[in-house]
Amino acid sequence: MTSLPYYVLRSVIRMVLAFLLSLAFTFVYGYIAAHNRVAEMVLIPLLDILQSVPVLGFLSVSVASLVSLFPGSILGYEIASILAIFTSQAWNMTFAFYQSLTSIPRDLREAASMLRLSKWQTFKYLELPYSIISLVWNGMMSFGGGWFFLAASETITVLGRDVQLPGIGSYMATAIRASSTSGLLAALVSMVAVIVVIDQIVWRPLVVWSRKFKVEMTASDEEPTSWVMELLKKSLLLSFLEDAFGPIGRFMAGYAERLRRGRRSGGRALRLISRVALICMDILIVGLLVRGAFWFVRGIWLLWSVLDIGDVLKVFYLGGLTLVRVMAAVFLGMLWTIPAGVKIGTTPRLRRFLQPVVQVLASFPANMFFPFVTVLYIRYHISMEIGSIPLMMLGTQWYLLFNVIGGAMSIPNDLNEASVVYGLRGIQRWTKFILPAIFPSVVTGGITAAGGAWNASIVAEVTSWGSTTLTATGLGSLISQATNSGDWAMIVLSISAMAAIVVGVNRLFWRRLYARAEEMRAM
Repeated sequence: MTSLPYYVLRSVIRMVLAFLLSLAFTFVYGYIAAHNRVAEMVLIPLLDILQSVPVLGFLSVSVASLVSLFPGSILGYEIASILAIFTSQAWNMTFAFYQSLTSIPRDLREAASMLRLSKWQTFKYLELPYSIISLVWNGMMSFGGGWFFLAASETITVLGRDVQLPGIGSYMATAIRASSTSGLLAALVSMVAVIVVIDQIVWRPLVVWSRKFKVEMTASDEEPTSWVMELLKKSLLLSFLEDAFGPIGRFMAGYAERLRRGRRSGGRALRLISRVALICMDILIVGLLVRGAFWFVRGIWLLWSVLDIGDVLKVFYLGGLTLVRVMAAVFLGMLWTIPAGVKIGTTPRLRRFLQPVVQVLASFPANMFFPFVTVLYIRYHISMEIGSIPLMMLGTQWYLLFNVIGGAMSIPNDLNEASVVYGLRGIQRWTKFILPAIFPSVVTGGITAAGGAWNASIVAEVTSWGSTTLTATGLGSLISQATNSGDWAMIVLSISAMAAIVVGVNRLFWRRLYARAEEMRAM
C-alpha cells in the first residue's frame, strides 16, 4: 500500500493526457461534422461505430501495433493505455459538442451573418460560448468514464500478452484477483480522495465560469460559487502575468484582425487556401472511405475463411440479447435521471451541494462495485441474465444525468420566469416547457448512454470475485472471452456485429429523435 500514491499519480497523468487528446478530437471532429454536410454523413455514423467498439477492442489493435513500434520498451503499452482511456472519453464530448453546434438558434446564426463574422469569429464568439456549459458537464462525465475503464486500460491482457502498468486500475485488478478486501478498500478510498480534489480545483471552478455563457435576458437569483475561483481572482501572480502578457495578447489579436481586413488580394488568397483545404479534406474523407471499404471487404473474406454462417448467426443472436439489456439500462436510467437532473440543474443551492457528490459517484469506476455485487448475486442466487442490467446502469446512467443537468442549466432564466407568468404548473409545466427545453440534451445523453452501455457490457456480463466467475449470455461476454483467449477472428466478428447493431439502432431510433430535437430547437 505504500506505493499506492505513486500509482494514483501515474493514473491521473494518463487520465489528463487522454482528456486533452479527447478535447482536441472533440473540437476538430465535432466542428467538421456540424459544418460539412458531406462529412457529416460519414463522420456521425463513424462516431456511432467508434463509441460502440469496446475498449478491449481498441486495445486488441493498438497494443500489437504500438509494441512493434517500440520493441523492448514499456512506452508502447503506455501509449496504448492512454489511447484506451481516450476511447472511453472522446465520443461523449464529441456528440455533445456536435449537438450544441447543430442546435444553435437560427436568430443567433443570422445575427452572426449580419455582423459579417468570419468563421473563426463565429466559432470564438458564438459557437464555443454556446456549447461551453454542455462541454463542461460532458467533460466532467467523460473524465469519469475514463476511471470506469482504468482497470482494463492498465491491466492489459490481449492476444496472449499480459502487462500491468503501475496505476490505481491495475492495483484494483490485482486486489480483485487476490480477493483482498483491504486492498480494494484502500484503492476505493484513494479514488474518492483524488476525485474530490479534482472536483474542487478543476470542475467546480469550470462550472462557475461556464455560467457566464448562459444565453438569457435576466440573471438568476442565486449564482454558484467556488473558493478556487475566488482565490484565483485575488492571486497577485495572475495579476502580474495579466499585466505582463496582456499587451502581447492584444497586439496578436490586433495583428490577426488587420490581417483579416487586409488587401483584397490577401483576402482572395485566404479564400483560395480555405477552398483548397476543404477540397483536400473531402479527398481525405473519400480516401478513408475507399481504404475502409477495402479493409472491410478483406476482413469479411478472411472471416468467411475461418468462420461459418452458424458463427455469424450466433453472434447476432447474442447481440440481440445484449441489445435488450442495453435499452433496458438506458430507459430505466431515464426514470430517475430526468427529474433529478432537472432539479439539480435548476436549483443553484442544491447544485452547489450535490455537484461534488454526483461527480464522485460518476467518476468512481463502477466496476469497483462489481465484486461486492457479485458476492450478493452468489449469495442470493441472482441470475446474471438480469443482474447484468444494474451493472450496466452503474456505468451509463451518469451520461444521462450530466446531459440533463447541462440542458437544465442552459434554460434561460427569462423563459423560466415566463413559464411562471403563464401559470404553467405540474404536468403541464413538464410537457409544455421543461421536457421540450431539455429534449436535445436527453437525446444526446441517451445516445452516449447507450454507447456506454455497449462498452460496459464487456465487464458487466462477466464479473468475478476470487475464483468465482458469473457470466451472462450476450455479446459482451463473448468479446471478453475471445479477447482473453486471443481468438482474433471472433474478436473482429463480434466487434463488427456490435458496431452494426449500434449503427442500425442509432439510425432507426436515436437519429429520428435527434432530428425532432433540432426541429423543436428551431421553432
